[in-house]
Amino acid sequence: MPNAAVSKVYFAGMRARREKDNKTSKIERLFAAAEFAGLFSKNDLTAIKLHFGESGCDTFINPVFAGTAVRLLRSCGARPFLTDTNTLYTGSRRNSVDHMETALRHGFSYATVNAPIIIADGLTSAAFQEVQIDKKHFKKVKIAEAVANANSMLVLSHFKGHVTAGFGGAIKNLAMGCAPARGKREQHAANFFVEADKCAACGQCIAHCPATAIAWQKNGDKKQAFIDKDKCIACGECMSVCTFEAVDMDWSTSLSGFTERLVEYAFGAASCFKGQIAYINFLMNITPDCDCAGWSDAPLVPDIGILASKDPVALDKACHDLVNAQIGFKNSHLSCNHGTGENKFKGSFSRTVGELQFNYAEEIGMGSTKYELIEI
Repeated sequence: MPNAAVSKVYFAGMRARREKDNKTSKIERLFAAAEFAGLFSKNDLTAIKLHFGESGCDTFINPVFAGTAVRLLRSCGARPFLTDTNTLYTGSRRNSVDHMETALRHGFSYATVNAPIIIADGLTSAAFQEVQIDKKHFKKVKIAEAVANANSMLVLSHFKGHVTAGFGGAIKNLAMGCAPARGKREQHAANFFVEADKCAACGQCIAHCPATAIAWQKNGDKKQAFIDKDKCIACGECMSVCTFEAVDMDWSTSLSGFTERLVEYAFGAASCFKGQIAYINFLMNITPDCDCAGWSDAPLVPDIGILASKDPVALDKACHDLVNAQIGFKNSHLSCNHGTGENKFKGSFSRTVGELQFNYAEEIGMGSTKYELIEI
């Protein structure tokens, strides 16, 4: 898509004073306004890409909204299924058995959504296909098999913050969410370390490391955690669970590379569908952390609404702008930038640069940062 293109992003706010303005009706109207029906054909095997939420998280997309998406796709003649990929880190979704059980506990059953669940990368994250993209970091990327083999896809994303990516929206949902564990590892490839003066020797990082790359070492009279770089798979789980902020990464060399690799994976996932792909972002429960965390922190800003577009770059840019236009909550993870127009994601994690996502995505032809916001 040329840089000069202006993409349409459709927006439905949170207010409702009558039945026809409830959230499911708004999803229906967004689907129609964005002309999504033309992207899905009769008998399409259509993936609905979403995040089922880590055990302990409760701010993932409501199964009622997923059920609405299923109904809309069935009205087009498509044969939808809900999907996500297994995680790189330890937790409740590292293999398909645990992942399915977590999804069911969170309300994503056939009885509630009227569609099956397929974990896209197989039982142990070994099912994937290589997709040619010929970009700066990757010539080929690894995309989960059930995503790569689907005929079309509807991407449902909970828009929120992220400790390294700055924010998580449609682009990140495509990138990490459509990659098997090996693809996730290729995207991260960051340099993590433990700051000795901050380490409280609580052992949480050691307990949560899926690669057993963290161990104790002596530092004078006390012990501290140490990350073995040769074993580290750069999943970032240690940084997420450390309440003392003792785990850090080399932001100067890691951040831009990580973000570009993430975007290239998103490009690869989207390219599987040759335009038969649509995106809906939910600006609700806008927490500082990804739904991969086993908790849900207080939101950074008020709920804003639901947005839809055929362009994931424009969609994420519009969401980013709408979040930053809000007045931030004082009783949240925001340490600064509470005012209207100030960057809430930097106020939450000061070293992140979320803008790298949509800027690089535009550079490689994935979409446009220029958009027209159309309220329905």
